[in-house]
Amino acid sequence: MAEPAPDETAPGGYARPDESAPAGYPRPEDPDRPDRRLPPWFGRGVVVFWAGWIGSLVFRWSFSRLSNLLLLLLVSLFLSLAIEPGVNRLAQRGWKRGRATAFILLIMLAAIGLFVGAIGTLVGGQVADLLQNTEQYVNRAVSFLNDNFGTRIDPGAVIIDIQDENGVFQRFIRSQRDDALRLSANVVGGLFQVFSALLFTFYLAADGPKLRRVICSWLSPARQVTVLKTWELAIDKTGGYLYSRALLAGLSAVFHWIAFSLLGVPAPIALALWVGIVSQFIPVVGTYIAGVLPVVITLVNPGSSPIRGVIAFGVIMAYQQLENYLFAPKITAKTLSLHPAIAFGSALAGAALLGPIGAILALPGSAMIQAVITETGGRFRVVSSPLTRLEPKRRGVPAWRRALRRRRDQAGGA
Repeated sequence: MAEPAPDETAPGGYARPDESAPAGYPRPEDPDRPDRRLPPWFGRGVVVFWAGWIGSLVFRWSFSRLSNLLLLLLVSLFLSLAIEPGVNRLAQRGWKRGRATAFILLIMLAAIGLFVGAIGTLVGGQVADLLQNTEQYVNRAVSFLNDNFGTRIDPGAVIIDIQDENGVFQRFIRSQRDDALRLSANVVGGLFQVFSALLFTFYLAADGPKLRRVICSWLSPARQVTVLKTWELAIDKTGGYLYSRALLAGLSAVFHWIAFSLLGVPAPIALALWVGIVSQFIPVVGTYIAGVLPVVITLVNPGSSPIRGVIAFGVIMAYQQLENYLFAPKITAKTLSLHPAIAFGSALAGAALLGPIGAILALPGSAMIQAVITETGGRFRVVSSPLTRLEPKRRGVPAWRRALRRRRDQAGGA
C-alpha cells in the first residue's frame, strides 16, 4: 500500500490530524488533547518532600533526646562569657588560663554552697521548730483568728486532729514520702547537671582563644573581625552585667543583715543573702518575692509581733528605693542597664522557653542582644518634635532648697 503524500500545510505534515503517522515519521500534535506528561521537576520534588519530612522527624527526635545537653551548653556558654573577664585579668598577671578558670569556678561554688547551706539550715531549723512546738503555733494562730475575725475555734480540737494518725494532716505527711524520695533523686540529678555545666564552662573559658582560632580559621578576614568584635562585646556586656548584679546583691545582703539583726529577725545572715540574691537576679518582682520569706519567718517566730513583720517589709521596700536612685545608677554606669520592661519581658520569654533557668539566662542574653544592636547599624539625628522631646535634667540647687530659700527671703522681706 502506498504511503500518503505529506501535506505541508497540515499539522505534523499530514492531511488529517487524526491519522496515525507511520513508523519513522513524527506523530501529529492535537491541540485539543491535554498533555498528560509529568513535569520534569516532579520526581525531584517528591524526593525533596519525603527527605524533608523524614529529616524533620529525625531532628525532632534528636532534639528531644539532646535538649538537656543543649541547655547545659547554653548555660555553660553564658557562664564562660561571664567569668572570662576575670580569667583574662588573671592571665595578664601571669596565671595560666586553666588555673585562673578553676580558681574563679571554685569561688563561685563556695558562694553557691554558702547560700544553699544557709537557706537549707534556716528552712530545716524552722521545720524542726514547727514540729516540736506544734501546740504553741496552733494556739497562737487560733487566738489570732478568734480575736480578729470573731471565730470560735477550739485549739485543743485542732491539735487532736493534727496528731490523729487517721487525720488529714497525718495522711498528707504519709503521702509525701514518695515525693520526698523523688525529690532526693531530682537533687542528685541536678547536682550532676551542675557539675557537667561547670565542666563545660571550664573548657570554654580555659580554651577560649583556641576555640576562637578554630572558628576564625573557617572565615574570611573581614568576617573574622566581625565575629571577634561581637564576641568581645558579648564578653564585656555579659560579664559586666553579672558582676554588677553580684555587687548589688552583696550590698543588699550587708544592709539587710544589719537591719534584720537590729529587728531581731531569726537567721539574719541567711535571710539577708536570700533577699540580696533573689532581688537582684529576678527582674521587677524579685524584691517582692524575696521579701515574703523574711516577713513570714518574722511573723511565725515565737515572741515576735505582726508589727515587727511589717517593719521588716518596710525596710526591704525602703532599701529598694535607695538602691534604685543611689547605688544602681552608679554601679551599672559602666555596664548595660536594661529597661525594666525589657528585663521583665525577656524573663517571661525565657521562662516560657526554658523554665526557671531560662528566666535567669534571659537577663544577660537580652543585655548582650541589646548591646550588639546598639553597636551595629547606622544612627541618624532625631528630628525635633513634641513626641520626641525629653524632659530636661534638673541640675544645681535641689527644689527643696530653693523653696526653703524662697521662704526665708519672703520672711526677711516681711
